[in-house]
Amino acid sequence: MEKKGVGIYVLLIVILFLCENVTAQSRIGDLVEIRNASRIDLVGYGLVSGLDRTGDRSSGRHGSVFTVQSIANMLSNFGIHVDPNLLRTRNVAAVMVTASVSPYHMQGSEINVTVSSMGDASSLQGGVLLQTPLINPHNSEIYAYAQGPLIVGGFNAEIPGARISRNQTLTGTIPLGGQVEKGNTYVPDREHELGLILRNPSFTNAQRIAAAVNERFDEQLAKVYGAGLVEVAWPDGFIDTGDLNFFTNLILETEIIVDMPARVVINERTGTIVAGGNVTIGEVLISHGNIQIQTQVSPFVVQPAPFSLGETVQGVIPQVGVTEQAAQNLVLAGDTKVTDLAASLSNLGFSPRDIIAIFQALDQAGALKGKLIVM
Repeated sequence: MEKKGVGIYVLLIVILFLCENVTAQSRIGDLVEIRNASRIDLVGYGLVSGLDRTGDRSSGRHGSVFTVQSIANMLSNFGIHVDPNLLRTRNVAAVMVTASVSPYHMQGSEINVTVSSMGDASSLQGGVLLQTPLINPHNSEIYAYAQGPLIVGGFNAEIPGARISRNQTLTGTIPLGGQVEKGNTYVPDREHELGLILRNPSFTNAQRIAAAVNERFDEQLAKVYGAGLVEVAWPDGFIDTGDLNFFTNLILETEIIVDMPARVVINERTGTIVAGGNVTIGEVLISHGNIQIQTQVSPFVVQPAPFSLGETVQGVIPQVGVTEQAAQNLVLAGDTKVTDLAASLSNLGFSPRDIIAIFQALDQAGALKGKLIVM
């Protein structure tokens, strides 16, 4: 018997009360990045060992040839020469390793590392990443080395004929598993203005940042260049003393009242809804019903009479059923908060998938006073 239902049964709703009165106070440093002080993304190729027969296959049509070759190359570096065709191992997996170096990491700093399988391994659980160089793809220079035991966010349990898995086991992390060999040190450029790049471009927040900087130093140092950039001139006093880092810190610790955008973000794959507390709904009537389709296949066998020349006949009897639930109605007054809407829908028994569909319909009807983002 086979059943198919329309709907997702377990979903997650998250409503963030970002602000009570549409404003929030934050440090400028939490809102901007410093120009020319960007991070460098690193990448490397390595091997994870110590797997319990869940690594890459070394033979067969679907075997990972590059894993076997990598093992042979590694052994040759230790003076052990092995024919790759003779290797048979399932406790090693080829992986890609990624990490990021911030502009404030120095030589010897430790960084977090992410590891992902690139072969046909079934799990990286319990594995250890062997020392792997991490390079800058733009110039192929080695910036860090990574190694250590992996932490995965799931598990696999398998016996012949049955398998249980939870969450993802083909990616993992190594907290502080990388060590920086070449720093990416940021040095303020006194020949050019200090550029503040807003993480979330906003004309309002850019104007408020410039106004707060000018007010703090009682000079017209900051100018707005679009929604995403504020440039700040170096004061003569700080240029003379050469303490530009101290001046930068004074700017970054200055607080402003942040203009929070009205947004509703929906992830249809996971059923997550994230909404700002300042999102409101216009006056609207919501009527929503569910239709569930169920299919059932029943096999049958007809045997011929004894000593007859008949043949056994096999087949299936398909059955399809449709169940339609009565629509539920909800009337919203003008400027209803999205948090109140979510609470009302939950009390009426709407599932998270229903709520996602309702938000999309509200946006199409023009009743959602905010931006809807579907991931």
